[in-house]
Order: sequence, then C-alpha cells, then structure tokens
Amino acid sequence: MSYPEPRYHGETGEQSAIFRPRSTAPELRNMPGNNVHYLATAASTGGEFGLYRWDFGAQRSGPDAHFHKTISESFFILSGTIRLFNGSQWASATEGEFLYVPPGGIHGFRNESEQPASMLLLFTPGAPREEYFETLAAIAQGQQVLTGDERAEFMLRHDTFWLDS
Repeated sequence: MSYPEPRYHGETGEQSAIFRPRSTAPELRNMPGNNVHYLATAASTGGEFGLYRWDFGAQRSGPDAHFHKTISESFFILSGTIRLFNGSQWASATEGEFLYVPPGGIHGFRNESEQPASMLLLFTPGAPREEYFETLAAIAQGQQVLTGDERAEFMLRHDTFWLDS
C-alpha cells in the first residue's frame, strides 16, 4: 500500500484548515433526545468523508441491523456504553472502543444503558447524511410522514438497506 497521488500541487501550502470549537452547538437537536454535531460533512471535505458526534440521551435509541452499499461506517465510543452490532452479535462498547464496517457490512447501534453516551461516526467516502438524519428526526417528532413508497425511495437514495427482523 502506498500514498495516493498528490491532489495539492502547490509549493507553499495554503491556509485552508477548518477549526470547530467545542462550544459549537449541535446542528441537529432532539433526534429524539439525541444531539448530532456535524463535525465534517461531505460538503466541507470535498466528498472525502463525513464525521459526526452523536450524543445519546438516556432513553433507548438507535437503528437496528442494516447495511450500506456505497459507504463504510466507523464508530468510536467517546463516553458511556453503546451497543454495537457487527453483523453477527451485539456487544456493549465503552470509551475508546472502535468498530469499522466496510461497504456491505451489516451493523447497527443503540443506547440501551439508560445513561447518556457519546460516539463518533465516520462515513467514507463522504455522503449527504445530514438530510438523512434530519428527515429521520422530523419523522420521529411527527413533523413529517412518509408513505411506504416514499420511505423506500428515501432509504434507497440514502444507501440504507434494512434487514428483516
């Protein structure tokens, strides 16, 4: 494995870094009871990746088993206990633990601890996950309703394929 071909061809570097202070408010609040910080979106990284901090409230929440065809997803636990599904079993993950899911890998995550928890979600390459998260929040809060066909199209557009329970 080697480094990729250069994408920056200048000789002096450039001032292009983006800093986000810890005090920045979450972009998505109460999804329901969870807050999501858009640390780096596909738009801000030129499609390279999307990085989000997911702060769970104390109530049970999180998606069941599913997979993506176009993106990988990685989970890094910052605090608390989060249940992660690796395609064959659920495990209780705590601070410092990590799960990588390649495209096609079955996975899920949820907070079942009745305590707040926090994790980082990394999608590569970057994808427009913000609309996905915001629409799910609107549905959960009763602000938006999708018919069966609309839901199927929405999930397909956002590369999310659910397993039958």
